[in-house]
Amino acid sequence: MKVYYNPKPSKWQEIITRPQLDSSALFSTVQNVFEAVRESGDEAIKAFTKTYDGVLIHESRVSKEEIEVAKNSVSQDLREAIDIAAANIRTFHQAQRSSFDKIETSEGVLCWQIDRPIEKVGIYVPGGSAPLFSTVLMLGIPAIIAGCQDVVLCSPPNSEGKIHPAILYTADLIGIQKIFKIGGIQAIAALSLGTASIPQVYKIAGPGNQYVTFAKEYAMRLGIAIDLPAGPSELLVMVNKEANLEFVAADLLSQAEHGADSQVIAIVETEAESVNLKKQVELQLKSLPRRKIAEEALENSMIIILSDRQERINFINAYAPEHLIITGEAAEDLLPEIKNAGSVFLGDYSPESAGDYASGTNHTLPTNGAARAYSGVNLSTFLKKITVQKLSEKGLIRLGPSIEIMAEAEELFAHKNAVSLRLKTIER
Repeated sequence: MKVYYNPKPSKWQEIITRPQLDSSALFSTVQNVFEAVRESGDEAIKAFTKTYDGVLIHESRVSKEEIEVAKNSVSQDLREAIDIAAANIRTFHQAQRSSFDKIETSEGVLCWQIDRPIEKVGIYVPGGSAPLFSTVLMLGIPAIIAGCQDVVLCSPPNSEGKIHPAILYTADLIGIQKIFKIGGIQAIAALSLGTASIPQVYKIAGPGNQYVTFAKEYAMRLGIAIDLPAGPSELLVMVNKEANLEFVAADLLSQAEHGADSQVIAIVETEAESVNLKKQVELQLKSLPRRKIAEEALENSMIIILSDRQERINFINAYAPEHLIITGEAAEDLLPEIKNAGSVFLGDYSPESAGDYASGTNHTLPTNGAARAYSGVNLSTFLKKITVQKLSEKGLIRLGPSIEIMAEAEELFAHKNAVSLRLKTIER
């Protein structure tokens, strides 16, 4: 991990820039996959799965028999854990339902807003080096609560051409039936364009590596909506003097093990804390099964020494982390000053892992600084807000002249005429 000692704000932009793949190479790769899928559909999907996942898939849709076999291979302990997490996530997202009363903005003019589910949504579940069955809960539950008609799940197959049993168990648990053994760029292309076997959707949600993230951004050019820019995992921990550095090191490594392109940052107050934290990270790293992946991520990660409290807050808001942990008993006191973060974890007993799995909040969050403008996935991700208005004769009489004046000022005379004709009819 790199160490920065009281870096000046003028240097922060350089520090907070995330590791990036060459965008020109990314664009070319993604475009080629999309064009091949557009032209050859399922055959292109099959070819790309062989190339990128190393396995030939003859039937991409997961059968009912495969789901039953998978369910029976998931241990009882894991089933119970998933069930508990599902209940908490369902409770949290059901509470996000909103109501909007009819508002009379002026006499005879009623306005209101209604929710409608997005009919067809695709959810992408990473499954490469780690089968993220928890993501099925995070995406599928709010989509089901929202009432989406078609929920299509794509996840990459393993070397045996199968999806991890826990992913299939979880999907079946929450009611997702259309599941496909497809990953990476080709999955996003299939959901965006549709093939003979894979339905086209209107919106795609889900995290992934930089290839998946760029593919989702490319899909937007085709008129497909996406949830948010959700790329490689990242975590920032604001460490106070009384913090348990063993806990902090464990949190940093929990995100570093996600992938070699993950990034973790600790902000400490003193050089001594920096030294001790680094030792603790190195100690815990030795026993991790995914040590090599975490080591690569730590090369892009850092410890920043900032002795000034306000500078620590300012740095957090400039970095806009996907996950933010604030240690200490007074952590909640700092919350009003946090402007940019995907999800916040307060105090010494709120590990980021809680949000990843079972507390109830969503773990699909904006990365790469996108938390400055984006929220994480929530119930609204799968809903459309439709506004409605109803004017009575009296309402149009009162409001009509203002509309006419404004339309004429913008030189949109057909707009004015649509009001004027009605007013003349009322006057007769």
